[in-house]
Amino acid sequence: MSDTHAPRFWKRCPPAVAAHLDGADLILHAGDVCTAEVLDELAGYAPVRAVLGNNDGPDVAAWGAPEMLEIELDGLRVGMIHDSGPKAGRLDRLRGRFPDAALVIFGHSHIPMDVAEKEFRIFNPGSPTDKRRQPYGTVGELIISGGVLRSAKIIELR
Repeated sequence: MSDTHAPRFWKRCPPAVAAHLDGADLILHAGDVCTAEVLDELAGYAPVRAVLGNNDGPDVAAWGAPEMLEIELDGLRVGMIHDSGPKAGRLDRLRGRFPDAALVIFGHSHIPMDVAEKEFRIFNPGSPTDKRRQPYGTVGELIISGGVLRSAKIIELR
């Protein structure tokens, strides 16, 4: 998930979000958490990894969120960053920034996106709480096993 923007939009985990967190192995947050309490709350569902967004303060950094993150999830190299920059050239720019990653997760725009090209995928789960001009809030679901991204879904929260 990304862009929860607490406490303005996220007072506590919405039931529609919680329903998708039950049973998760890991929660990835692509920034603009805004308060570390959200990360603590999410950690009650599953381990959490997060990156800093442009609205995140020192408490989110102290919680352990770096500006960029590269991790391996069941053999798949994954990069995370909040702001991927302008739409033009995004895929190539993220491929250059995370050359070893097969998947890069980002946020910032609040616009869900799932784009793949030549075994490289970029994924923005959108925002579950601050949908802006989107019809629904969204979260993403990734299924990874054996070093392969088996499924990537944008889930509309209704």
